[in-house]
Amino acid sequence: MSSFFASIVSFSVLLLLFSAYSTLNDLLSNTKTVAGHNLDPTPWHPFSTRTDKPTAFTLFQCSYFNSCPKFTSPLLTKPSHTFSANPLPSECPSFFSSIYRDLAPWSQTGISLPLIENAVRQHGAFRVVIKDSKVYVDLLYACVQSRMLFTIWGLLQLVQRYPGLVPDVDMVFDCMDRPVVNRTLYTGHGAPIPPPVFRYCTTTEHLDIPFPDWSFWGWPEVNVQPWEVEFKSIEKGSDAIKWKDRVKFAYWKGNPDVASPLRVALLSCNDTEKWQAQIFRQDWIKESTVGYQSSKLSSQCNYRYKIYAEGFAWSVSLKYILACGSETLIIDPQYEDFFSRGLIPKENFWPIRSTGLCQSIKEAVEWGNDNSYGAEAIGRRGQELMRDISMDRVYDYMFHLLVEYSELLDFKPKPPPSAQEVCIDSLLCFADERQREFLERSATSPSKNYPCTLPPH
Repeated sequence: MSSFFASIVSFSVLLLLFSAYSTLNDLLSNTKTVAGHNLDPTPWHPFSTRTDKPTAFTLFQCSYFNSCPKFTSPLLTKPSHTFSANPLPSECPSFFSSIYRDLAPWSQTGISLPLIENAVRQHGAFRVVIKDSKVYVDLLYACVQSRMLFTIWGLLQLVQRYPGLVPDVDMVFDCMDRPVVNRTLYTGHGAPIPPPVFRYCTTTEHLDIPFPDWSFWGWPEVNVQPWEVEFKSIEKGSDAIKWKDRVKFAYWKGNPDVASPLRVALLSCNDTEKWQAQIFRQDWIKESTVGYQSSKLSSQCNYRYKIYAEGFAWSVSLKYILACGSETLIIDPQYEDFFSRGLIPKENFWPIRSTGLCQSIKEAVEWGNDNSYGAEAIGRRGQELMRDISMDRVYDYMFHLLVEYSELLDFKPKPPPSAQEVCIDSLLCFADERQREFLERSATSPSKNYPCTLPPH
């Protein structure tokens, strides 16, 4: 069932126009009020050409929401904070060194303010400036569902987790699925400097900078809990079914109708006798009408082998599939998120060829059933990888990425006039009731320990 959420991520691109009047855009309409306040009657359109964008209103300003109820989150106050000297910081996972590779295109030239502004014009969905531990956001166009909201929440949590340590930065985010900064356009003598664009994935052919996706803090639209809550639930479901008692086939369920020839081809592998696989088409609309109660990730660990198939692009489902402890069969991935660089073939997953797809799945299943101990060990190591990627490590990755990125900036970050300050209180007021429930559930607290130590360059 984890693959169902892969289809949602991919299919969400097709819903962008329908999402234009979601929470964000409702707030941008000229009849909306927030906490009893009338907003600017002439807001800019979420799909603005950006050439006629009027002065932004004070939607996110913390002082704007003085009348908002004070939620119980401990992060609404800033007590004095000190880091403990012991224990000494642990070493970060080896895949953290990918940060150097992701930022290499700017290692010699640095990143200028005009380069940031070029990224805004070409690809920006929202721009984030962190200045003196305060977070400012400039909204450029509507992101699908609550991606923007939860990404900004993650940055606010990072600032709260490491008080005084997060550097000043100026960042441009694109919240769509596929990378857009094509490496070939910025390679060779005389080539322009690429615009620095953060998104949730990249490829070897692109220069987009991977950043932890919004679902680590929860995905209320499909009832996926914050990562720490969801992982514990999946792990519990996994422990309830011993390996020897799991179904001896490979399993995938999702939406093939997301401009993905790979998923269409996967449908032809649905034959337990011939291909040792059970492949199901997911009716996600039907699931949405029943609150996804039959799609709980914790109840989807009853197969020995679970297939990960990319859709329109990368999928957030990868971490949930790996968390099951089943042997994960990954079909020729093109996309990388920040942690998938920690995947090692036949160590914590089994590679599947897209050419001769069904035969490759069959061979993997037959090998696993003939080598039960080895297949179970691969599944267990995949689960251990995801256990190691706790929210502690997610925040540490964000921290080190921002530190290394900040050192490339050749200017002092300053929020543009149209940016608005955001804080815990104002973001909770901005969220609807269900979103607020997920946000508060994913709130962190100031860490007593310093971030892990980044591997040497």
